[in-house]
Amino acid sequence: MNKRIPVLIALSVLAIGAVAVSNSGAEDPKTQKFVVILQAGSESHEGLARALHALLYAAELKEAGYDVVLLFDGAGTAWAREFEQPEHKLHGAYANLKKLGVTQEICDYCSSAFQVKDRLSEEQRGFLNHSYNGHPSLVKWIARGYSIIVL
Repeated sequence: MNKRIPVLIALSVLAIGAVAVSNSGAEDPKTQKFVVILQAGSESHEGLARALHALLYAAELKEAGYDVVLLFDGAGTAWAREFEQPEHKLHGAYANLKKLGVTQEICDYCSSAFQVKDRLSEEQRGFLNHSYNGHPSLVKWIARGYSIIVL
């Protein structure tokens, strides 16, 4: 048997292992993107906890260099209005997201259905989206490579 064959096999196995290790690490934050969808209503303590965590997750991801979108959907559209109120306990966390430059979207249809649309600030009206049957398109974000987190 040729002495080179075992050496070539060993080198091939090492090369395959090196490629697997290099591809197994976390992706560069600049290539990973996230949409945090807040659907929880504002009428319960559980809803408040979910809203808080949506803000925390979005802030942590953005601070780590990820591209982040905060999408208010369903009953969660009420939070868009609540967070704008300076006296609300989560106003500071929401203001921080705005300062960090987190992209926002608000479901146009749901904001009307939950009677929030007319009470949104002028700035927030610019975040209204109705690209898929009156609602924001989920496929749009997935096609752009975003991972979805729903609270």
